[in-house]
Amino acid sequence: MQAWRLFSRGVLLVVAGIGMTAGSGCETNPYTGRSQLLMTSVSEEMQLGAQAYSQVKNDPKLRQSQDPREIEPVKRVAARIIEAAKRSKYAEMAQQFQWEVTVIKDDKTANAFALPGGKMAVYTGIFPMARTEAGLAAVMGHEVVHALARHGAERMSQGQLTNAGLQIVGAAASTKGGGGMLGQAAMAALGVGAQVGVLLPFSRKHESEADYVGILLAADAGYDPREAVALWERMGQVSGGAPSEFLSTHPSHETRITQLKKWMPEAMAIYQTRSPAPAALLPSVQ
Repeated sequence: MQAWRLFSRGVLLVVAGIGMTAGSGCETNPYTGRSQLLMTSVSEEMQLGAQAYSQVKNDPKLRQSQDPREIEPVKRVAARIIEAAKRSKYAEMAQQFQWEVTVIKDDKTANAFALPGGKMAVYTGIFPMARTEAGLAAVMGHEVVHALARHGAERMSQGQLTNAGLQIVGAAASTKGGGGMLGQAAMAALGVGAQVGVLLPFSRKHESEADYVGILLAADAGYDPREAVALWERMGQVSGGAPSEFLSTHPSHETRITQLKKWMPEAMAIYQTRSPAPAALLPSVQ
């Protein structure tokens, strides 16, 4: 599939509907002030994220990279983004996460995701789009925000997955007490389902929120936030016949770039107070 579809869709992070738990209710996004209806607890999200992550890593169709040239830059960027998250307005959530990152050796898949609890994966196919560690920080910052902001739980709480949601609830409930395998519907909702690299799209507001806070995290981590604009310019060049924004569940590349430029002064003000992080070129892929 085309790179723009694989990355820009983001990942549907979590399933909700296990019931009205102690962690449910309305919350306010600390960056945008947007009200969010959340009907699942953070602990339930983290449990499901950990189960899905384990299944991804044990999927025989996937191969984890063993090349230090691919692993080390991802780990460097992840470590800085995580520390920035722990200083952010999501600090309480970030401190709860059990962070982990895996590099998946798949040069044809331009993809990355973050699951509830801080479980992350980066496909080597994203390297040409990111180009540098600063570009990768834009990618990982964006994905981490989806997890920190609980976008997946919000989507499920809004009832955006109807029949699939009911199936997911059953699958989640059956695994609640242990480490059993998540059902196919649950894995699909988590964004790492049967078809490797195919991710369920977030709404435009979620994608824009992840873009906005993502560049703030990248800047706080010491990476030039302007690399996010360069990243999406490259995505636009590759996408070719991308659908119009009206027909898409995520912003068009042009809208994303316009928004990123609008937010850039705020991100640059943060970046200019930090020691610049290394921004070496990422390794080439086939």
